[in-house]
Amino acid sequence: MFETVAIEAWGGVGFACLLLLVFLRVPIAIAMSTVGLIGGILLTGLKPVGLTFAASAFDSVFPYSFSVIPLFILMGVFVTYADLSKKLYDGMYALVGHWRGGMAQATIGACAMFGAICGSSLATAATMTRVAMPQMRARGYDDGLAAGAIAAGGTLGILIPPSIILLIYGILTGTSIGKLFIAGLIPGFIGMLLYLGAVRYAVWRNPKAAPVEKKAPMAVRMRQLGAVWQVILLFGVVLGGIYTGWFSTIEAASVGAFGGLLAAIIRHRSLSFLPSALEEAAKTTAMIFLIIVGTAAFNAFIERTHLPNLIVGYVADMGLSSMLVLILLLLMYLILGCVMDGLSVIFVTIPIVFPLIQSLGIDPVWFGILLVCATEIGLITPPVGMNLFIIKGLTENINIRVIWKGVTPFIVADILRIVVLFTFPILTLYLTMDVH
Repeated sequence: MFETVAIEAWGGVGFACLLLLVFLRVPIAIAMSTVGLIGGILLTGLKPVGLTFAASAFDSVFPYSFSVIPLFILMGVFVTYADLSKKLYDGMYALVGHWRGGMAQATIGACAMFGAICGSSLATAATMTRVAMPQMRARGYDDGLAAGAIAAGGTLGILIPPSIILLIYGILTGTSIGKLFIAGLIPGFIGMLLYLGAVRYAVWRNPKAAPVEKKAPMAVRMRQLGAVWQVILLFGVVLGGIYTGWFSTIEAASVGAFGGLLAAIIRHRSLSFLPSALEEAAKTTAMIFLIIVGTAAFNAFIERTHLPNLIVGYVADMGLSSMLVLILLLLMYLILGCVMDGLSVIFVTIPIVFPLIQSLGIDPVWFGILLVCATEIGLITPPVGMNLFIIKGLTENINIRVIWKGVTPFIVADILRIVVLFTFPILTLYLTMDVH
């Protein structure tokens, strides 16, 4: 056994090793399991760690509440197979397509609505790249503006509920998933408005970046708008049911998955898509559950080192205000988001950061939304910027530097949103007051 100070130092070494493995592109589940198991063996021996890991691996994925993960993933997969993205894009284009830059703004609106029922930023960015990028290029849009609108719009998928990242955050911290989902509505809407403003700014700076489109006849516009009823209905039932208390989060996930299945059946007029959809959902679910098992192993090691308690005590001794600590944490997440994907950032940091948040009395729902907003910026920030590389991979003859330049106004919009939500917490928490 090590002395107390040495044990706490081992916790710091373990966290540093975990970050190194993640930066080296070792899968996050393997990295967390490896550090947790080796660190635990060094501290307590092989047999105790083996018994603890076997129990924690089972306990970490056994709770009934975790069933929301595969259900919401199924909902997103079914919606993708229902091919609603094109209808959403056409519907939004019917509203704003005749404005200068309207096609880019329609893309952002479609990303927001598709992300609301898909729950994945990467899936949203990939889908909308296939739908919107060819059309914007054909109409003479600047590649940077087009790519920036898709990349930024895609990030709305991890904030507007049902969000997989909010779901994971709620599970890891014991925070109400229903409250997190409802809390994401206003920040998601603010983000969409700021992105629309970023498009307006871009075309004001360079009118040649986007042409002015001819306004379609009213009958055509109404027909395109009417085609999005499935999305609106599904979103309204799932979120409305949670907010009004008609059903729990798990029941809402079940209803959403069933609604997505019906939409896919209507689209294909058969069940031919079902094996592929179930396989895709199973792979994604297995990946997330494997990460949860790895997180349990890493948590067990970190708790043995007392590192979270050391950090909490150190911050208390420094006498820093809770708001200053929160600002420093958000800056840390902005930096980590530039070099790690959002899910990895949350899994790696929450075991150490969340005890500090609790000790400072910071609302976990508010912190969760701010954390996700900061993580969103990482999806569109070089050098990682997962959404940027998805667009690069799916678009012919486009330079990554053009994408980086095009996304800059949207990064500024994201930072402005964090400032607004930090200054006015009520914007995040207002709708959650009646949710249990």
